[in-house]
Amino acid sequence: MIPAGPHGGDGARLAAALGVDPAAVLDLSASLNPVAPDAGEVVGKHLDALRRYPDPTVATAALARAMGVDPDRLLVTNGGSEAIALVADALGGRVEEPDFGLYPRGSGPLWRSNPHNPTGRLASGSADIWDEAFYPLATGRWTSGEPLVVGSLTKLLACPGLRVGYVLGAPRLRQPAWSVNGLACSALPDLLEAVDLPAWAAAIAALRAGLVDVLRDAGFSPEPSDANFVLVRAPGLRARLAPHGVLVRDCASFGLPDHVRVAVPDAAGLARLEEALTLENPCAAR
Repeated sequence: MIPAGPHGGDGARLAAALGVDPAAVLDLSASLNPVAPDAGEVVGKHLDALRRYPDPTVATAALARAMGVDPDRLLVTNGGSEAIALVADALGGRVEEPDFGLYPRGSGPLWRSNPHNPTGRLASGSADIWDEAFYPLATGRWTSGEPLVVGSLTKLLACPGLRVGYVLGAPRLRQPAWSVNGLACSALPDLLEAVDLPAWAAAIAALRAGLVDVLRDAGFSPEPSDANFVLVRAPGLRARLAPHGVLVRDCASFGLPDHVRVAVPDAAGLARLEEALTLENPCAAR
């Protein structure tokens, strides 16, 4: 069994260990939008951008229009991880555990994820900096309107390899020149054309309910969630599912070694997970 990476998304390594194509792995350790259209079809129309230095101006304007915010308040970044790193370098910060591992653990402003990672519950209370990577998929709205927000379009658009994130309400941040790659800058306006947040959030809620049913039928008790993932106490489940090419997120990095986080799959993925769980637990067969 491959060791768990600190942030999930270990599907390619599991595929290598099993000797199969990465496409054959159901990677539920990465919580991506299960109903997003194939970003590759859109990005493939923008390969000419590889011949130019990237310019995020048009992409920033398109994202600002989609979000309904002033483009002067918006900074497009090289994924949500760069958004977090830029704000953390400028302001520092602290968290109330458990929370996402990339936030700073020091002093200064309070960081919180919304929905909370890893429980998936929409947050209440206050914070100084909010991570809304999963907020649109949980609510059908772009943002809660907090003054300082980081976000990840790679979750929303299901394209983690493209690397697109943002800071909203950005202070002066020292972003390197040409940080956001040219394919992302060129393709983002077209990718945003397909976004339907209310429809996607509703579809994910229905798929999440199906995931909860499958996990309960297998004898588990998943925690309530508003996100496109659920948290469940399931010691050893990751190791038991991996030989079947199904991967879930180990939560030891959150301080929850007996828990896993399971991304909401599409209908085909849900059926495959159910089959794998039944193989591991014949008594759960319906």
